[in-house]
Amino acid sequence: NKPIDIKLKNLFEKVDLTLDRADLADEPVYFGGPVQTERGFVLHERLGEGDGEGGHYNSSLQIPGGLEMTTSKDVLEALSHGAGPKKVLVTLGYSGSRAGQLEDDITRNVWINVGAEPGIIFDTPVEQRYDKALSLLGIDPRMLSQEAGHA
Repeated sequence: NKPIDIKLKNLFEKVDLTLDRADLADEPVYFGGPVQTERGFVLHERLGEGDGEGGHYNSSLQIPGGLEMTTSKDVLEALSHGAGPKKVLVTLGYSGSRAGQLEDDITRNVWINVGAEPGIIFDTPVEQRYDKALSLLGIDPRMLSQEAGHA
């Protein structure tokens, strides 16, 4: 996901909401993929019982590592009132694949998988995230080859 030229405050205006969170107003919106670029996804910290939101929004999917992905507008409405999750990453669009394609890609080493690390997702500058994620696996990106294969 790469930042696009839309800030969260501008996205909220487009959906007829105001963003009463100064800490998020100038955060970028990210490109999630070329499919349905008008559709939004909010990756956020999982809310606890004491957060006043019940810990879950409509259309939320829990992700290992203490995260949730929400596609419903209620998370935006909570944020617009100054509530909601403290840390969010908002994307527009997604990348689709045919049934079994992702599993096949992983088998062929097309993707490198790493566990979700909120510190990298929310607190690391975009240009450093790739290297930091690889470092969780002990990989130095300078040592990667453009050639694919199996050892």
